[in-house]
Amino acid sequence: MDSRPLAPPTLEEIRRAHEVVKRNLSLPTPLVHSPGLSELLDAHVSIKLETATPTSAFTVRGGIYLASLLDEDARERGVVTASTGNHGQSIAYGAASAGVDATIFMPAGANPDKVAAIERFGGRVKLVGERVDECFAAAADYAHERDALYVEPGNNPRLVAGVATAALEVLETQQPDTDLVIVPLGAGTAASGWVAVRDELKHPAQVWAAQSSLSPAAHDAWRSGKMEPRQDRTLAEGIAIGLAFELPMGILRESLNDFILVDDDQILAAVRLLWDRQHVMAEPAGAVGLAAAEQERERLAGKRVVLVISGANATRSQLVNWLAD
Repeated sequence: MDSRPLAPPTLEEIRRAHEVVKRNLSLPTPLVHSPGLSELLDAHVSIKLETATPTSAFTVRGGIYLASLLDEDARERGVVTASTGNHGQSIAYGAASAGVDATIFMPAGANPDKVAAIERFGGRVKLVGERVDECFAAAADYAHERDALYVEPGNNPRLVAGVATAALEVLETQQPDTDLVIVPLGAGTAASGWVAVRDELKHPAQVWAAQSSLSPAAHDAWRSGKMEPRQDRTLAEGIAIGLAFELPMGILRESLNDFILVDDDQILAAVRLLWDRQHVMAEPAGAVGLAAAEQERERLAGKRVVLVISGANATRSQLVNWLAD
């Protein structure tokens, strides 16, 4: 087995990924200045609406790019992955665009809207265990038994290259004078993609990651350098993961500027705040960057800030509960 560290994508590959993704999606996704959030945070605040995709989440960029690079043998064998939902949708959508079978392992209590979306895109869903961490081993075993390609949610440079195309849009074209970007972090592909683009462009913007304090595996690994499992109890299912991944962590430990933890009450308050101030709907994982911004508002004053709204896949009943005062 090759034990060499996984290499981050180059700017050249990210540009190639952007051309591939553009053929499948309407890009760039919107970058919207928010007067309401700007007033609240005493900064020039814009939101990058990665919810404006067919899967209502940023991950579809990675799924499309990965599927486009599968050789004929891999296409015939199919792909397998594990997910709480958004990554699974991206793999199902990308696989469908390439005519490839996709099987997605999800926790037994997975968001029913995300399950339905995966099936709508042609994916086959298998429900296993209570937490997504339990699904990883089951998915890997299933792929091995069937000689299919197992797509690990974090340790795949093609996924990072695909999702990094959002950073390319903002830092190179939509708002080159950005001072700070705050990115939600689950498996870490989005945050590491933003860091990779920022570094390759030699752009001066800071990049912060944001995560729930009830699922702090990546945060703790970033601070300590030790890849150890952690509790995973956040209701923000899109970032609910109890471990860190080697590839994104290597990129983030190299040059991520800060990593902010917020609690779930703050995240739900940010979901409401995003609606009240900008009439934008996000699932909790998509609003965690705003929760971090509000917590750290003194450090944002006067800056040109981009908050990445990474997903909007919430059920109606969830929204009724979360938006209630």
